[in-house]
Amino acid sequence: MGSPLQGSRRWFSTAGFLVVMCTAICTAQLSESFYSTTCPQLLSLVQAKVAEFITADSGIAGGLLRLQFHDCFVRGCDASVLLDSPDNTSEKDAVPNLGSVRGLSEINQVKAVLEAACPGVVSCADIIPLVARDAVVAIGGPTWSVPLGRRDGFISSKAEALASIPSPNDNFGQLVRNFAVVGLSVQDLVMLSGAHTIGRSHCAPVMRRLYNFTGIAGAIDPSIDPSFVSTLMLLCPQNQARNLIAMDASNGTFDNTFFVDVLANRGIFTSDSTLLSNPFSLQIINSIVTTPTFFLSNFAAAMVKMGNINVLTGSAGEVRLDCTKTNNG
Repeated sequence: MGSPLQGSRRWFSTAGFLVVMCTAICTAQLSESFYSTTCPQLLSLVQAKVAEFITADSGIAGGLLRLQFHDCFVRGCDASVLLDSPDNTSEKDAVPNLGSVRGLSEINQVKAVLEAACPGVVSCADIIPLVARDAVVAIGGPTWSVPLGRRDGFISSKAEALASIPSPNDNFGQLVRNFAVVGLSVQDLVMLSGAHTIGRSHCAPVMRRLYNFTGIAGAIDPSIDPSFVSTLMLLCPQNQARNLIAMDASNGTFDNTFFVDVLANRGIFTSDSTLLSNPFSLQIINSIVTTPTFFLSNFAAAMVKMGNINVLTGSAGEVRLDCTKTNNG
């Protein structure tokens, strides 16, 4: 899929240490106390608003968490996923986001509250990771630090989102390359995949595994536990691609159940089951299944690392007044 990003992806893959170096440098420019004088009520305002969202619909937690993934994997954590486009060429118009990304309205609501309290101060790029963290905590998941000081980007590209966001149909090699581009390791890949523990999905990405595996009509992916195939077919009948299903058996509880399911060949996506195909990732999964706290602490660490991908700081970017558009319109 020809896109402006693909050239840079090849460049990064041959000099991946530069990505890691950039991530480390960018991290040093962020600080948890960044808004301590300019918007001291920031954390309490965000936390209160997220609590409202979760009280109204606990299922939104997965969407708010996923939104950070989909932002940071394209151009870094710069809130580019929030930008609108008059000709439908922004990131939110790309297939991985179109009709499935949740939390856009909620981020805009948080922004409105912060603009009323601290006009022109808090970036949308900082709101996204704060909301993701607070949503996870609100449903009983782990907490982590969120260094602040990100600035908002100016560009949002549908083509770049399509090229950059991991696909549920990716195999292990594709996932590893995708994560390496943004400076994330195999362990980060496994841990961040665990976000599926509170996720929901439309049936569309599952259909090919149930009814058309490898393009053969009627073929079923043999890597899925046969008894689970029957369950999935009931949840996702043919021609019902918009049905919603939980991504693990605990259905909204932040725990290690996703990995228990994957180990039992009950991951709903190819990108889930493929984690078993590599000895190192399999070893990590076994550690998570036997020691649930291993997942919670390492997931938190991976979220901090992901939140620092190619951030804009200092005089780069801007602080948008409206998360859906740049300040110049």
